[in-house]
Amino acid sequence: MEHPLFSLSVKKDMAAFEYEQGNVKVKITPAAEEGRANVFDRDILIYVLSQLMAAKNEGQEIGRRVRISAHDLLKATNRHTTGQAYATLRRALTRLQFTQIETNIHDHGVGEWRSISFITDAKIVKEDSTGRLLSVELEMGDWLVKAIENKNVLTLHKAYFQLRKPLERRLYELARKHCGKQDVWRIGLDKLQHKTGSTSTSKEFKRLVKAICKADADQSHMPDYSFKLLHDVLEVSPKPEFLDVYGDSPALASDITVRLSSAAYEQARDAAPTWDVYFLEQEWRMWMSEPPRHPDGAFVGFCRKWYERKGKAP
Repeated sequence: MEHPLFSLSVKKDMAAFEYEQGNVKVKITPAAEEGRANVFDRDILIYVLSQLMAAKNEGQEIGRRVRISAHDLLKATNRHTTGQAYATLRRALTRLQFTQIETNIHDHGVGEWRSISFITDAKIVKEDSTGRLLSVELEMGDWLVKAIENKNVLTLHKAYFQLRKPLERRLYELARKHCGKQDVWRIGLDKLQHKTGSTSTSKEFKRLVKAICKADADQSHMPDYSFKLLHDVLEVSPKPEFLDVYGDSPALASDITVRLSSAAYEQARDAAPTWDVYFLEQEWRMWMSEPPRHPDGAFVGFCRKWYERKGKAP
């Protein structure tokens, strides 16, 4: 979240990108055919990392290779599950695999140069007779798996996947990273533009930020945080519902004190067919006021009542 590794462009971005912050230097070279990985491609990594984190919290061994349900991935990241899903997903995986990141690393006085990528292998399995996507298998970069091992990750609100403007997503990421639960975080527009990786002119960048702040003031569409532009300074504050849900808890939606087993997810799918179980998990965690004695049963019961009230997923 600290550095702008993903393009903000919704079009094919073939331009090399260089970024420097303090001692950190980053150069990003786009994939030859599909261009640079963008903020929407990042959704795939977020979802896969959340699955690895859940497995680790269950005490399971995790590794670089991960196999996940294609349908669950598409639903959780607010993607279409129609016929075009295969081509769209394939292009995203290509960008994630072949976008190359060169960076320097300093550790205890020793400098190191590395060339890395987000994923090193990808496979999509589909049913030949119907073309329906069945599963996605990825081999993650070892640096991402180490972040999970060290619990060096932050959870994101489910509404993050509904933000359609790339800059909105980047502003939210920076808010989660730098504001957290403190009362307010302020940053000048020049420094903010550098952290977002935006290639717009200063005037255009200010106009874009101002429009996002106005939309949030009118509709409160940004999750977790309020954004206000005061002259050339962006002011970010947690929204009341964010503090109501998470309060002083050190962990967020993936609270490690409440763990679910793999069987619980399967039972939840049976209890609430057509609903994405990870969406329901987020709703459940935000709803409960204290850790239940039997998390699996409580979660499955929540899903069953949810389905009784709401029926099939829209």
